[in-house]
Amino acid sequence: MYLTVGELVVMALLGGIALYIYSAIGVRELALRAVGVASSRDDFQWLDQAVHIQRVSLSRDQNGRWRVWRQYRFDYSFDGVQRNRGHVIMLGRHVQAVVIADAERTLH
Repeated sequence: MYLTVGELVVMALLGGIALYIYSAIGVRELALRAVGVASSRDDFQWLDQAVHIQRVSLSRDQNGRWRVWRQYRFDYSFDGVQRNRGHVIMLGRHVQAVVIADAERTLH
């Protein structure tokens, strides 16, 4: 059985999409872990225990290599009443920042 060039291209595209999705799931798990650590360290309540992808782009890391840059958002509260929005910035598989802000203070 022989495959045509078109079939090979489609298979390669589907394989690339599957690899991207598999990688994105792993990066999301790292973002979840980073928010959990930050909530314990910086004394805020992480609401819903979830992160949601907000932006995706390409960016260079400190070595000049292209990586997928992702920004996830999550909700948190200092007092259990007011809901605030925070962000996790990921570059490749590395956490760049967990950003939360409050009217009285800003934590990084």
